[in-house]
Amino acid sequence: MLIRTESLTKTYHKGSAEIPVLRGVDFEIAAGEMVAITGASGVGKSTLLHALGTLEKPDSGSIFYGPTGQNILQLTEKGLSEFRNRVLGFIFQFHYLLPEFDAVENVMMPALISGEDRNVARRHAEELLAFVGLGHRLNHRPSELSGGEQQRVAIARSVILRPKLLLADELTGNLDSKNSQNVMDLLVNLNQATGISILIVTHDASIASRMHRVLTMRDGQFVNEPSTA
Repeated sequence: MLIRTESLTKTYHKGSAEIPVLRGVDFEIAAGEMVAITGASGVGKSTLLHALGTLEKPDSGSIFYGPTGQNILQLTEKGLSEFRNRVLGFIFQFHYLLPEFDAVENVMMPALISGEDRNVARRHAEELLAFVGLGHRLNHRPSELSGGEQQRVAIARSVILRPKLLLADELTGNLDSKNSQNVMDLLVNLNQATGISILIVTHDASIASRMHRVLTMRDGQFVNEPSTA
């Protein structure tokens, strides 16, 4: 077990109204596993992803990490920041690349922020860009790259700190079907090459089918037993 949740709840408040989004969610993902979460908009998929990524705190419940079963929700803000940097990588529908920097500089950024030597960070970034098929586009800025190429740069950036778990929220939402499948090919190859766990939130059944397991959410809960895709 890499990460496990227990009875996670989250309710949003809009004026006097309460909107329950997570209703006692139990979930786990193993080391090296690829899992897709599907379901209609507003059922809690992204909220669960954000809770697992420590970007949003649930109202109640626990999130346990690793063989020691540490409850990460008991960490300090500094501890949570260290956990995010050490364990997690993030990819979103919008790549959030910095327009003033080229591809290799964008990929280097998390390593530089974490204090890694600049030459080491650049070498690692170049290796990752070669892995995602962009070894010939190192010095191109985001505006000079296609949508699919920009997302591949974002993937390389997300794994430069060698995370254990990659969290992806509708990462192919802005791509056509060909580029979507190319990105998924890349993620599958990344999983096979490094053993990284991957959790994807998606509306796309063809994307979900590439994962080891597919789970469906409805009204803040999973409605199916874990299934093999």
